Amino acid sequence: MSFLCTVCDKQFETKENLNNHQLTHTLDKLYSCSQCEKCFANQSYLRTHMNIHSTKYKCTDCGKCCRGSRELTVHKRSHSKEKLFTCAVCPKQFTTSDNLVRHSRIHSGEKPYTCHVCDKKFGESGHLKTHMRIHTGDRPYKCYVCDKAFSKSGDLSAHMRVHTGDKPYKCSLCNKSYSQSSALRTHERYVHSDIKSYICYYCGKQFKRNNYLECHVRIHTRETP
Repeated sequence: MSFLCTVCDKQFETKENLNNHQLTHTLDKLYSCSQCEKCFANQSYLRTHMNIHSTKYKCTDCGKCCRGSRELTVHKRSHSKEKLFTCAVCPKQFTTSDNLVRHSRIHSGEKPYTCHVCDKKFGESGHLKTHMRIHTGDRPYKCYVCDKAFSKSGDLSAHMRVHTGDKPYKCSLCNKSYSQSSALRTHERYVHSDIKSYICYYCGKQFKRNNYLECHVRIHTRETP
């Protein structure tokens, strides 16, 4: 079992080591890089970081600085779209072996990243990082219109449609459109489908909506709300 730092993705063998490491992220970061505006807790960390900007391994396409030739080679594939690593189970291809390993966990079911608060396991570090916001209450994705904040970027995107009026989810059977995919699924189920999932316990009659069933049940219970 490994414990992941959700700030920098470093892994530790024990929860205690993780807790000690996380203290480094809570320190005041007073030393900022003049090249990229990253901040560090002390001058030593800043000097180590500055070596990246003086490196000879610089991407000629976008100017990104890399620590070595291997990192630069891998980075350049993001521009060339070259994919050298193929999954042995399905035909998907990837630019790096790390991406292939992460993908392979879909097939193997491996979940190496463990939440140190509730012990829930995840196949990718990013999924654990998002999950940790449940415990920390962190909501980094803020709406610039109404100041609402969200823990996931997808939730913010869905919320923004409240302000823009955008309705990208269109019914293929009629002209109705919706701002959220869940609303479209509900529409298709209740309007265009004959599926009746809600069944009366007393007489077996079936209904498309739960509220229809609740109204019907009052015939049997004689309830008058």
